[in-house]
Amino acid sequence: MNDLASLLAQTSFSGTDLLRLLSLTDPEQIEALRQAAYDLTTAEVGDTVHYRGLVEVSNICALDCHYCGIRKGNREVERYCLSKEEVVEAALWSGQAGFGSCVLQSGERRDAKYIAFIEECVAEIKARSVSPALPQGLGITLSLGEQSLQTYRRWKAAGAHRYLLRIESANSELFARIHPGSQRFESRTRALDDLKEAGYQVGTGVMIGLPGQTLADLAADIRFFASRDIDMIGMGPYIVASGSAMFDAGMMESEPLLQLALKMIAVTRLALRDVNIASTTALEALAKNGRERGIAFGANVAMPNLTPQEMRKNYQLYQGKPGIDQVPAQSREGLERSVLACGRRVGWNSWGDPRHFGKRTGSTVTAPPPCAGSR
Repeated sequence: MNDLASLLAQTSFSGTDLLRLLSLTDPEQIEALRQAAYDLTTAEVGDTVHYRGLVEVSNICALDCHYCGIRKGNREVERYCLSKEEVVEAALWSGQAGFGSCVLQSGERRDAKYIAFIEECVAEIKARSVSPALPQGLGITLSLGEQSLQTYRRWKAAGAHRYLLRIESANSELFARIHPGSQRFESRTRALDDLKEAGYQVGTGVMIGLPGQTLADLAADIRFFASRDIDMIGMGPYIVASGSAMFDAGMMESEPLLQLALKMIAVTRLALRDVNIASTTALEALAKNGRERGIAFGANVAMPNLTPQEMRKNYQLYQGKPGIDQVPAQSREGLERSVLACGRRVGWNSWGDPRHFGKRTGSTVTAPPPCAGSR
């Protein structure tokens, strides 16, 4: 155990170190890992969890990713696209609720009409969300897939400042197995470079527990995040999706998968230190307190769903997605209880930008001061 304590106290980790931490199975050792990640989160980014109100703009997608429930080839999905008014009103609820930030997520499209639509939505959200509590308006994160550098710049100029583009796996061979041949690993990494050039706070992430994935792959994923100087991490367990091309490949059992996902959060925190890490909704598909446990293992961001309730059933990237029947106020109250139960507090009316971005760019990023104590 003393040897593990020394490893957990390190400030840099080799691939072998990461693999050892991800391989832990003893409950006492996993608890030591969790506590180390929790304490480092407090020291590096504070004791605050930041909310991003999630608006699922559209489930129309031009791509056919093998793992995805809203892939182009899934004919069982009822397609929708919210109106600009619906997108804006849902996002503005974030400001009214004190969240400070919103996320616009969608199936991937690159047509001119859609690009202009997103630009208009972002500009209106930014203009209409200015208030005494948010003098610069809502913080806006986009998660809209691979686009051109020109498109990224247009959306940035309209008012977005964060972008999440998951790599899904940093193993190019595994990436190829879970995507059709038209989607290239090199294109995804180039898009991450373009986002950085466009000035965004850049996020990426992976699926945990993919068929054929190894612990060495996950360790390499963390090293990929570090090598790309990523600011935000959004990753979660791989859960099968109805209508996906990978459905018959199955998935890990829920409890081992949840444990692996939690260890991945904790080890990523130890390795990357001052980034933002989301406790994703998919964790709650494995356990009712999954999102709370993600926070306890080192996450500091949560994304309550603000999509109009009647549309949520049509945006299921995986089976068993929680919160489909919740109204926004219920999501808000449930999340706050989870945050407080973890010994954290909510960053009301705060953008909650990642400290890493400030260090990477030399800009000023502030966060509430940490409180004493650990959990």
